[in-house]
Amino acid sequence: MNIHQYIGNVSALFNAGNSTEHSYRGDLQLLLTSLLKDVAVTNEPRRIECGAPDYILTRKDVPIGYIEAKDVGVKLGDKAHKAQFDRYKAALSNLVITDYLEFHFFKNGVLVDSVNVATIENGKIYAKPDSFDRFTALIENFALQITQTIKSPNTLAQMMAAKAKLMAQVIKSALDEDDKDQSTTDLQGQMAAFKNILIHDINNTSFADIYAQTIAYGLFAARYHDPTLATFSRLEAATLIPQSNHFYVSYSSTSQGMS
Repeated sequence: MNIHQYIGNVSALFNAGNSTEHSYRGDLQLLLTSLLKDVAVTNEPRRIECGAPDYILTRKDVPIGYIEAKDVGVKLGDKAHKAQFDRYKAALSNLVITDYLEFHFFKNGVLVDSVNVATIENGKIYAKPDSFDRFTALIENFALQITQTIKSPNTLAQMMAAKAKLMAQVIKSALDEDDKDQSTTDLQGQMAAFKNILIHDINNTSFADIYAQTIAYGLFAARYHDPTLATFSRLEAATLIPQSNHFYVSYSSTSQGMS
């Protein structure tokens, strides 16, 4: 599928008058797959910690970018979507936000470029052929997997803190939901063991903060000790966290008491 065909399909669905944001999902997936030959484009991927972006792009099973799509014509700057977009921008280093016609490209939470492949005028969609080459260049650049070199300890600390903060929010929400439903989950069991062994009066917020910091620091330590960075994964991380790390050992002992 080329961009002209893509806009034609989107326009036909739009003109039908009964489409939703999900109606256009397959067409964008086909367009991206046609433009990015070595990239797998998955529509409706599994939920991740920060939410459920509509597409994930992977190369050799390694995530390289995410796309969040709203209905055609939706104002991407509306306050209605701000909380979701801010959450994604904080968590995802390579992100596109689109209404299927307008595409915003974010790197590490910062808007780096935008392009419109079509506009809506008087209720009709009109292609912008002059933007096609630019869109192609931007989407190809988006799909490039570039390893970021972090040279500043302040930058590293800020990035780790942002990831830990996001994880803490997700963990607290899960605990609050378990409390509401009176569910007994593995996470609830871990918190109960933590309260029994270490901090008896800890609440959901504090536990979530400690849990998230432990994960962030543990993954950092594991990656630091990994001799094969190109294949680093969470499964590999489990074997690379140094046992001499007292913070990890303390948490590991707690975890064993939970089982």
